[in-house]
Amino acid sequence: MKKITVVLILALQTNGAFSQKIEMPVIPSDKSIKANETVADWLIAPVKQKAAVYEGNEGKDLVLYNGLVKRVFRMQPNVTCIDYKNLGNGQQLLRAVKAEARLTINGKDYNVGGSYGQQEKAYLLPAWVDGFKDSSIDFHCTGYAIGKIQPRLKWKPATKSFHNTGAAGGTELSFIYTSSLPELNGLAVSVHYELYDGIPLIVKWLSVENKSNRPYKLNRVVNEILAFTEEESAVVGSPEQMKKQHGIYVETNYAFNNAMRYDISDQTTHWKPDSAYTSQVNYNYLTPCLLEIYPEKAPGIDLQPGEQFNSVRTHELLLDSYDRERRGLAIRKMYKTVAPWTLENPIFMHLVSKNDNEVRNAIDQCVATGYEALILSFGSHCNMEDTGAANIRQWKQLADYAHSKNILIGSYSLFSSRKISDEDDVIDPATGKPGGAFFGNAPCYGSKWGLAYLEKIKYFISRTGFNIFENDGPYPGDVCASTTHPGHRGLDDSQWRQMELQKSLYHWCNEHAVYVNAPDWYFLDGTNKIALGYREVNFSLPREQQKILNRQNIFDGTWEKTPSMSWGFVPLTKYQGGGPEAVLEPLAEHLDDYKQLMMQYYGAGVQACYRGPRLYDNDATKQMVIDVISWYKKYFDILNSDIIHLRRADGRDWDGWMHVNPALGNKALVILFNPLHEPITRTIEIPLYYTGLTRQATVIQDGKAVVYPLDRSYSAHVKMTIAAGGYAWFTIR
Repeated sequence: MKKITVVLILALQTNGAFSQKIEMPVIPSDKSIKANETVADWLIAPVKQKAAVYEGNEGKDLVLYNGLVKRVFRMQPNVTCIDYKNLGNGQQLLRAVKAEARLTINGKDYNVGGSYGQQEKAYLLPAWVDGFKDSSIDFHCTGYAIGKIQPRLKWKPATKSFHNTGAAGGTELSFIYTSSLPELNGLAVSVHYELYDGIPLIVKWLSVENKSNRPYKLNRVVNEILAFTEEESAVVGSPEQMKKQHGIYVETNYAFNNAMRYDISDQTTHWKPDSAYTSQVNYNYLTPCLLEIYPEKAPGIDLQPGEQFNSVRTHELLLDSYDRERRGLAIRKMYKTVAPWTLENPIFMHLVSKNDNEVRNAIDQCVATGYEALILSFGSHCNMEDTGAANIRQWKQLADYAHSKNILIGSYSLFSSRKISDEDDVIDPATGKPGGAFFGNAPCYGSKWGLAYLEKIKYFISRTGFNIFENDGPYPGDVCASTTHPGHRGLDDSQWRQMELQKSLYHWCNEHAVYVNAPDWYFLDGTNKIALGYREVNFSLPREQQKILNRQNIFDGTWEKTPSMSWGFVPLTKYQGGGPEAVLEPLAEHLDDYKQLMMQYYGAGVQACYRGPRLYDNDATKQMVIDVISWYKKYFDILNSDIIHLRRADGRDWDGWMHVNPALGNKALVILFNPLHEPITRTIEIPLYYTGLTRQATVIQDGKAVVYPLDRSYSAHVKMTIAAGGYAWFTIR
């Protein structure tokens, strides 16, 4: 194979030959590459091989390769993916060729790329590929471009509280397609593949540009079609009963429904049967072995002359294990790579305020204790929708005061779960009347009110200088049958257009150094944090129960999210009911519970909404808060590193977790909890594989260092005593 080392665009002549030749150096064979480049675990050690595009098979193929993943495209008779391999474990994902994408235009389906002629669909032999044919009704490749991956958002960090991993490196390969059919004249399709350095990740998306003088109805855009090897076989059984392919994790930037998890929020991943695969074991050809990516209820838009449509972005992360922790670590690495803003993690208070003096007092308490940000909570006296001069002036003065103290400030704002008016609410297509939304009644983002809301929020933030936007009830995927709302034409395009409006607000915030909390999965479009996942009424339970439930929430909510991607909750005052046994106020009277709740969250690297009128009520409380925050800042780097799950809280024995980072001096920090009413002594197995340590580990606790040998599973067996109802922590070097 020959390596392409320059940015270029190559046009294809009508006979399929390249219009120019480029001399490029030879690279090693696949076998020697695998032997030399994949010995080290990419989750522990950096990968030296950079992402690049290579020419292979004497010019017949283009190869995306970064030492961890290889994806090969045969260029003739039309661009077709013929090889998709995880180089970490040698798994070949493809069993058959398919089109590179599919468009439904004016009600008719058209393939983009792809080839035909494969008879056996259970596996694909390279020798068959030369005999494949194309189709005259498909979009054909007319050229391609190669370049560096460009940042999708011009992110400006709002805080200094994050690991700056730097810009993600990689290469982008784009194929350009047109159609010879008269009914598609003027449509140009580009299919893009981004391959990142140091991670087995490819991001795929496509754009459709209307260069004609007439509109086209873009009914559906399927931006990925892959005929994968099946995960399991069953003679009888439905697709729902059989496992999907576990060798790949797929995520797009089109997810919503308040699940606080991507897999449930996902709207685009479709595992389907492939009836053309006639040698499969399933008697009714129902094995779920065909992956298609598209939003079910979108786009449905009229693509106007001069308009360009950009599809969802499909993140394809190749996985090499069934182990839950390892899969989670890989997914977390993906977020760090493509959405580095999720690593920001400011220490914030959630203030319930009635007047400006309470805001100033809270800012002063933040300064005194080491907090970095103040958020006006729900129920406070801040209204971001009020863009009147007096309101803007009031909150600008408070923001200026916060900034003079180096404190970030922001506010809560509700969008979706409320009724605005019959004219502005989403219209239920079943009844033709307001209602039928995710929250019952909700405004349409494309209504006059919705469009005004978006502009009011941007105006308020830009005029006051607010640094944080906490957007509750963001757009949850409601469709709207209105034909009078200016932001969409009708039912068909209502979901897509509203989603684009919501994303545009988060893009704007991301690019204007505004930190965003939002309880929907908009991470890939600029939001910073989502709820950990909890039941709000649980905060009316006694504090002893809250502590255990909070640790369960932390444990469960960090399998696929980094610590900085979640927020928890600590109501300092009465919340959702409950008596004196549920609240922390007066703070000085519940100092031990207050401290442990803080240590649980900060010990996980998870920020919580400390919701109330103040952070401390006397000098002892103030000193406790200072001590915890000082400890958190001292160990900030390791506490914001990946979590390894040790034991889930059950109230019967110890529980806890560990942070790991092989790049730091402190390779790990372990924090353990004892829910029992008597002290316990346990010998605990500490798995240290992901610290990069191989032979021994030095455990440091209370200034004392003890060296432990590692067993063959890279674990240390550490004897610990934990006080009754308390906790213990130690670092590992």
